[in-house]
Amino acid sequence: MIEKHLRLPAVIEATGLSRSTIYDKMKDGTFPRPVNVSARAIAWPESVIAAWLAARVRQVA
Repeated sequence: MIEKHLRLPAVIEATGLSRSTIYDKMKDGTFPRPVNVSARAIAWPESVIAAWLAARVRQVA
């Protein structure tokens, strides 16, 4: 099965984080890094973002 990949605008919408916050969190290791989907495009596997969000919910609860 082919997994859906989310580009940055979709990740921003899903997480509620700004572009700069996402990149800051990637730099400090608290947000997953994207994968290259082509020579000039990156995206995050949807399951990776869902898992990150679930972990954040568990931290808050």
